[in-house]
Amino acid sequence: MRNLDVRKVKSGRLESEEENVHTPVETTGEKPVDMQSKAEEKSDNSDATKKELSEINDKYLRLYADFENYRRRAAKDREETIKYSNEELMKDLLSVIDHLELALQHSSNNETSAAALSEGVRMTLKELKSTLEKFGLVDIPALGNPFNPAVHHAMAQVESEESEENSVVKEFRKGYMYKDKVLRASLVGVSKKSSQKVKIEKQEKQEE
Repeated sequence: MRNLDVRKVKSGRLESEEENVHTPVETTGEKPVDMQSKAEEKSDNSDATKKELSEINDKYLRLYADFENYRRRAAKDREETIKYSNEELMKDLLSVIDHLELALQHSSNNETSAAALSEGVRMTLKELKSTLEKFGLVDIPALGNPFNPAVHHAMAQVESEESEENSVVKEFRKGYMYKDKVLRASLVGVSKKSSQKVKIEKQEKQEE
Protein backbone atom coordinates (compact mmCIF):
# COMPACT_ATOMS: atom_id res chain seq x y z
CA MET A 1 0.00 0.00 0.00
CA ARG A 2 2.76 2.38 0.88
CA ASN A 3 4.47 1.68 -2.43
CA LEU A 4 1.28 2.46 -4.31
CA ASP A 5 0.74 5.64 -2.35
CA VAL A 6 4.24 6.74 -3.06
CA ARG A 7 3.78 6.03 -6.71
CA LYS A 8 0.51 7.90 -6.73
CA VAL A 9 2.10 10.86 -5.01
CA LYS A 10 5.03 10.76 -7.40
CA SER A 11 2.67 10.29 -10.30
CA GLY A 12 0.60 13.22 -9.11
CA ARG A 13 3.68 15.40 -8.86
CA LEU A 14 4.77 14.39 -12.31
CA GLU A 15 1.38 15.11 -13.74
CA SER A 16 1.32 18.46 -11.99
CA GLU A 17 4.76 19.35 -13.33
CA GLU A 18 3.72 18.30 -16.82
CA GLU A 19 0.62 20.53 -16.57
CA ASN A 20 2.81 23.40 -15.49
CA VAL A 21 5.12 22.81 -18.44
CA HIS A 22 2.31 22.75 -20.98
CA THR A 23 0.27 25.59 -19.43
CA PRO A 24 0.64 28.68 -21.67
CA VAL A 25 1.91 31.93 -20.05
CA GLU A 26 -0.88 34.44 -19.63
CA THR A 27 -0.13 37.92 -21.02
CA THR A 28 -1.21 41.27 -19.55
CA GLY A 29 -2.41 42.64 -22.91
CA GLU A 30 0.41 45.24 -23.16
CA LYS A 31 2.16 45.68 -26.46
CA PRO A 32 5.91 45.29 -26.56
CA VAL A 33 7.83 48.59 -26.30
CA ASP A 34 8.87 49.99 -29.71
CA MET A 35 12.26 51.62 -29.04
CA GLN A 36 12.53 52.98 -32.57
CA SER A 37 9.21 54.90 -32.36
CA LYS A 38 10.26 56.41 -29.02
CA ALA A 39 13.55 57.58 -30.50
CA GLU A 40 11.71 59.14 -33.46
CA GLU A 41 9.28 60.92 -31.10
CA LYS A 42 12.18 62.29 -29.06
CA SER A 43 13.88 63.50 -32.23
CA ASP A 44 10.67 65.26 -33.34
CA ASN A 45 10.37 67.03 -29.96
CA SER A 46 13.99 68.16 -30.19
CA ASP A 47 13.45 69.59 -33.68
CA ALA A 48 10.31 71.44 -32.51
CA THR A 49 12.19 72.93 -29.57
CA LYS A 50 15.01 74.09 -31.82
CA LYS A 51 12.52 75.67 -34.21
CA GLU A 52 10.73 77.46 -31.36
CA LEU A 53 14.01 78.79 -29.96
CA SER A 54 15.02 80.00 -33.41
CA GLU A 55 11.72 81.89 -33.79
CA ILE A 56 12.12 83.48 -30.34
CA ASN A 57 15.66 84.55 -31.22
CA ASP A 58 14.47 86.10 -34.49
CA LYS A 59 11.75 88.03 -32.65
CA TYR A 60 14.29 89.30 -30.12
CA LEU A 61 16.67 90.45 -32.84
CA ARG A 62 13.87 92.29 -34.67
CA LEU A 63 12.69 93.91 -31.42
CA TYR A 64 16.23 94.98 -30.54
CA ALA A 65 16.73 96.46 -34.01
CA ASP A 66 13.43 98.39 -33.73
CA PHE A 67 14.44 99.73 -30.31
CA GLU A 68 17.84 100.87 -31.58
CA ASN A 69 16.18 102.68 -34.50
CA TYR A 70 13.72 104.35 -32.11
CA ARG A 71 16.54 105.40 -29.76
CA ARG A 72 18.49 106.97 -32.62
CA ARG A 73 15.41 108.81 -33.91
CA ALA A 74 14.56 110.10 -30.42
CA ALA A 75 18.14 111.33 -29.88
CA LYS A 76 18.10 113.10 -33.24
CA ASP A 77 14.71 114.71 -32.54
CA ARG A 78 15.90 115.87 -29.12
CA GLU A 79 19.04 117.37 -30.65
CA GLU A 80 16.98 119.17 -33.28
CA THR A 81 14.58 120.51 -30.64
CA ILE A 82 17.41 121.91 -28.52
CA LYS A 83 19.22 123.32 -31.54
CA TYR A 84 16.19 125.23 -32.84
CA SER A 85 14.38 125.88 -29.56
CA ASN A 86 14.69 129.68 -29.98
CA GLU A 87 13.64 129.74 -33.62
CA GLU A 88 10.29 131.45 -32.97
CA LEU A 89 11.92 134.07 -30.74
CA MET A 90 14.53 134.86 -33.37
CA LYS A 91 11.84 135.18 -36.03
CA ASP A 92 9.81 137.62 -33.93
CA LEU A 93 12.90 139.73 -33.15
CA LEU A 94 13.56 140.32 -36.85
CA SER A 95 10.87 143.00 -37.01
CA VAL A 96 12.51 144.81 -34.06
CA ILE A 97 15.83 144.79 -35.91
CA ASP A 98 14.10 146.15 -39.03
CA HIS A 99 12.61 149.07 -37.09
CA LEU A 100 15.92 149.93 -35.40
CA GLU A 101 17.77 149.85 -38.73
CA LEU A 102 15.09 152.05 -40.28
CA ALA A 103 15.37 154.55 -37.39
CA LEU A 104 19.14 154.72 -37.79
CA GLN A 105 18.79 155.23 -41.52
CA HIS A 106 16.43 158.18 -41.08
CA SER A 107 18.55 159.74 -38.34
CA SER A 108 21.70 159.60 -40.49
CA ASN A 109 19.90 161.38 -43.35
CA ASN A 110 18.79 164.19 -41.01
CA GLU A 111 15.25 163.64 -42.20
CA THR A 112 13.87 162.99 -38.74
CA SER A 113 13.59 165.33 -35.80
CA ALA A 114 14.81 164.32 -32.36
CA ALA A 115 11.23 163.99 -31.13
CA ALA A 116 10.28 161.69 -33.99
CA LEU A 117 13.41 159.60 -33.49
CA SER A 118 12.68 159.30 -29.78
CA GLU A 119 9.12 158.20 -30.55
CA GLY A 120 10.40 155.61 -33.01
CA VAL A 121 12.81 154.18 -30.43
CA ARG A 122 10.04 154.12 -27.83
CA MET A 123 7.73 152.18 -30.17
CA THR A 124 10.52 149.77 -31.07
CA LEU A 125 11.28 149.13 -27.40
CA LYS A 126 7.60 148.51 -26.74
CA GLU A 127 7.48 145.96 -29.56
CA LEU A 128 10.63 144.27 -28.27
CA LYS A 129 9.18 143.95 -24.76
CA SER A 130 5.92 142.62 -26.15
CA THR A 131 7.82 139.96 -28.10
CA LEU A 132 9.85 138.93 -25.06
CA GLU A 133 6.75 138.81 -22.85
CA LYS A 134 5.24 136.33 -25.26
CA PHE A 135 8.13 134.00 -24.47
CA GLY A 136 7.90 134.51 -20.69
CA LEU A 137 10.19 137.48 -19.99
CA VAL A 138 8.52 140.14 -17.78
CA ASP A 139 9.60 143.14 -15.71
CA ILE A 140 9.90 142.82 -11.93
CA PRO A 141 7.73 145.48 -10.26
CA ALA A 142 9.91 147.73 -8.14
CA LEU A 143 9.06 151.41 -7.64
CA GLY A 144 6.53 151.98 -4.88
CA ASN A 145 6.51 148.32 -3.82
CA PRO A 146 7.80 146.93 -0.51
CA PHE A 147 11.40 145.78 -0.69
CA ASN A 148 11.58 142.05 -1.48
CA PRO A 149 15.06 140.50 -1.16
CA ALA A 150 13.97 137.61 -3.40
CA VAL A 151 13.65 139.92 -6.43
CA HIS A 152 15.28 143.20 -5.33
CA HIS A 153 18.92 143.95 -4.61
CA ALA A 154 19.37 147.01 -2.38
CA MET A 155 22.08 149.39 -3.58
CA ALA A 156 21.37 152.29 -1.23
CA GLN A 157 19.11 153.60 1.49
CA VAL A 158 17.26 156.80 0.75
CA GLU A 159 15.73 159.07 3.39
CA SER A 160 12.11 159.71 2.57
CA GLU A 161 9.24 161.30 4.45
CA GLU A 162 6.64 160.58 1.78
CA SER A 163 7.25 156.83 1.33
CA GLU A 164 6.77 154.09 3.86
CA GLU A 165 9.90 152.72 5.43
CA ASN A 166 11.60 149.82 3.63
CA SER A 167 9.90 150.44 0.32
CA VAL A 168 11.53 150.86 -3.10
CA VAL A 169 11.89 154.57 -3.95
CA LYS A 170 14.52 154.38 -6.69
CA GLU A 171 15.32 151.87 -9.45
CA PHE A 172 18.88 151.86 -10.75
CA ARG A 173 18.41 148.91 -13.11
CA LYS A 174 15.34 146.95 -14.08
CA GLY A 175 14.99 143.33 -13.03
CA TYR A 176 13.38 140.57 -15.08
CA MET A 177 11.60 137.29 -14.48
CA TYR A 178 11.76 134.44 -16.98
CA LYS A 179 8.53 132.55 -16.32
CA ASP A 180 8.84 131.55 -12.62
CA LYS A 181 12.57 132.22 -12.32
CA VAL A 182 14.39 135.43 -11.40
CA LEU A 183 16.58 136.10 -14.41
CA ARG A 184 18.01 139.30 -12.99
CA ALA A 185 17.18 141.06 -9.71
CA SER A 186 16.28 144.74 -9.71
CA LEU A 187 18.92 147.14 -8.39
CA VAL A 188 17.02 149.52 -6.12
CA GLY A 189 17.21 152.19 -3.47
CA VAL A 190 15.21 151.49 -0.31
CA SER A 191 13.53 154.16 1.80
CA LYS A 192 14.35 154.80 5.41
CA LYS A 193 13.14 157.31 7.97
CA SER A 194 14.69 160.75 7.72
CA SER A 195 17.11 161.73 10.48
CA GLN A 196 14.76 164.56 11.46
CA LYS A 197 11.88 162.17 11.85
CA VAL A 198 14.02 159.79 13.91
CA LYS A 199 14.94 162.67 16.29
CA ILE A 200 11.30 163.63 16.71
CA GLU A 201 10.33 160.03 17.51
CA LYS A 202 13.12 159.79 20.10
CA GLN A 203 11.99 162.99 21.80
CA GLU A 204 8.42 161.76 21.91
CA LYS A 205 9.51 158.53 23.58
CA GLN A 206 11.59 160.41 26.16
CA GLU A 207 8.67 162.66 27.00
CA GLU A 208 6.45 159.65 27.58
